[in-house]
Amino acid sequence: MLASQRHLFDIPRDVAYLNAAAWSPLPLAVQEAGRMGVGRKTHPWGVDPALPGRVIERARTAAAALIGAEAQDVAVIPSVSYGVAIAGKVFAPPAGSRVLVFEDDHSSPVLEWLARAPAQGFTVETVKRPADGDWTAAVEEAIAKPGAPLSIASISNLHWADGALLDMDRIAAALKAKGAALLIDATHGAGMMDLDVKRLDPDFLIFPTYKWVLGPYGRAFIYIAKRHQDGVPLEQTGFGRKGVLNDRVPYLSDLSYAPTARRFDMGERDHFVGLEMAAVGLELMASWGHAAIGERCGMLTARLEKGLAEAGAILPKRSLRAPHILSVSFPKGMPDGFIEAMAAEKAFAAPRLGRMRISPHVYNDEEDVDRFVAAYARCLRGTAVAA
Repeated sequence: MLASQRHLFDIPRDVAYLNAAAWSPLPLAVQEAGRMGVGRKTHPWGVDPALPGRVIERARTAAAALIGAEAQDVAVIPSVSYGVAIAGKVFAPPAGSRVLVFEDDHSSPVLEWLARAPAQGFTVETVKRPADGDWTAAVEEAIAKPGAPLSIASISNLHWADGALLDMDRIAAALKAKGAALLIDATHGAGMMDLDVKRLDPDFLIFPTYKWVLGPYGRAFIYIAKRHQDGVPLEQTGFGRKGVLNDRVPYLSDLSYAPTARRFDMGERDHFVGLEMAAVGLELMASWGHAAIGERCGMLTARLEKGLAEAGAILPKRSLRAPHILSVSFPKGMPDGFIEAMAAEKAFAAPRLGRMRISPHVYNDEEDVDRFVAAYARCLRGTAVAA
């Protein structure tokens, strides 16, 4: 099993940070890449003009490797919502069709379609939370429903709030059988799970760097299937065209769009500080591999399950959740101030839709888990006494 990688991070021993699904700490190597990048920007006269291009392609290649894609099919973007906006512009659901989302999914894969639906005449259909927790079966049932044709499913590969798992192989196959498209918000999956785009063949797959893949805020990537790469980009940029070159005359010599997904790169993409940081984090993730990372996180969440269950926690079925996220429910709702009380114990998780979401990563170890469980038991007793 992959050993704890805590030594690659600056995490005090008394801190049990189990909140990667919100923000990951930066590895030391990623911090150093950021310092080097800031130093270069401090003295721009010393920056090799070719450097930004090299950094862009390094990050693009590293992002593509995590999802089994070719680098030319991945665009550099600032956020998941930006990526969904690209998809909304490139892929137009026909009037009278359905766009499928699921209840309480993160806003990013949902709001773009809600905003477009009235003018474009399609319907956004929400799959309700299933009573048995089986989101895959619920989504499959919605896909198979007779009536208005299904245009696209715009969904996360797991529920951001509690880690409930969606089997993307089954869902992708069901959509393909209906002739419908698939957009995957892989925020909580890329680098952590097997989301090989060659096998799944999604139309779009999007993920940011600031959570699981150990990078900075404000950098993200979108995979765009070749069948959509002739679309018009969200932004009109010089590098998105074939012949807009600042060292030649005429400047605007060829305004036809550049080939491949690179035409969809964001404006001001030459952010060699953030992109180099992102590349280092992505490459670290690839060096461990999603299978090894998932195995380690699965061991940690299983240990959490045992300890929290003994303390009276209400937990989901292991078979219906991702290995790297565990959600705790409370019979009467989460007690007021519970997350803050945990933080005061230096045990960190996130409040999400009335539950406590716990999300370990490779920097966590068994001592973190045991500290977290002990803090949970103390805080639960404290809130019960206060009540």
